[in-house]
Amino acid sequence: MKKDNATWVSEFILMGLSSDKHIQAGLFVLFGVTYLLTLLGNGLIVLLIALDPRLHLPMYFFLCHLSVVDICYTSSGAPQMLAHFLMEKKTISFALCGTQHFFALALGGTEFLLLAAMAYDRYVAVCDPLRYTVVMSPRLCMGLAGVSWFVGLVNSAVETAVTMRLPTCGHNVLNHVACETLALVRLACVDITLNQVVILASSVVVLLVPCCLVSLSYAHIVAAIIKIRSTQGRRKAFGTCASHLTVVSMSYGMALFTHMEPTSTASAEQDKVVVVFYAVVTPMLNPLIYSLRNKDVKAAFSRVLMKSFESKN
Repeated sequence: MKKDNATWVSEFILMGLSSDKHIQAGLFVLFGVTYLLTLLGNGLIVLLIALDPRLHLPMYFFLCHLSVVDICYTSSGAPQMLAHFLMEKKTISFALCGTQHFFALALGGTEFLLLAAMAYDRYVAVCDPLRYTVVMSPRLCMGLAGVSWFVGLVNSAVETAVTMRLPTCGHNVLNHVACETLALVRLACVDITLNQVVILASSVVVLLVPCCLVSLSYAHIVAAIIKIRSTQGRRKAFGTCASHLTVVSMSYGMALFTHMEPTSTASAEQDKVVVVFYAVVTPMLNPLIYSLRNKDVKAAFSRVLMKSFESKN
């Protein structure tokens, strides 16, 4: 998209994490291995949930969606970032930049909303266990997942539209590893009041509101656990939430700290760290956290291995 050389550009140059070739080579190996582990770990979670009937429960239904989101999210930016580690000129076309921006925002927003839905699932499991299967019906689970995807996509479409319309007056160097909102807005040579309003509204919809819902769910969960008299009962109740709480703390923490601050004071270097954290590190850690702390997932993995071994013999 090139309307006027002084106003719009046809491509952007990404500065990346470092200009040192040796550091870039090391980062390529590090993030390459991390990306492969992300695909393997999340793919295995999806496969186990699909193959083992014992995991066909609301909790694992949402976990399956979370793993699919993580695979797609990391794939929206990691391959390009890895390729740029090996290239002299780190460019990305305007169209590809807009596409990457859309999918990164959509999948990131969907993940935050899915985590809120999972928090409600844990609330029902701990606070109303006798009615768990009735409350968390397949219809409700599908509805919560559908709303998460829909809101994530709509929010991303709006934010991408108002971001990619900004003229940059010929400036096309992004101090970032990807086409991220704040980096693109910094290049604008026109008033960005509308963008600031949209960014704030987006943060409220996909970050603040879900975070409040998660906090409310866990406030009720903690109150219910405190009322349990036996120590073993408390441990069991907390154990059902431990993995989700770990992922929530990790995901919401840095996002709220970064995206809720004013655009003018946001640090470009801080933005890069956060994007890399969400695009590469978090998607790799999620399946590890859920598998290492979850007896059902480990048991399902053992059963699938046993069936595979028996079928070969």
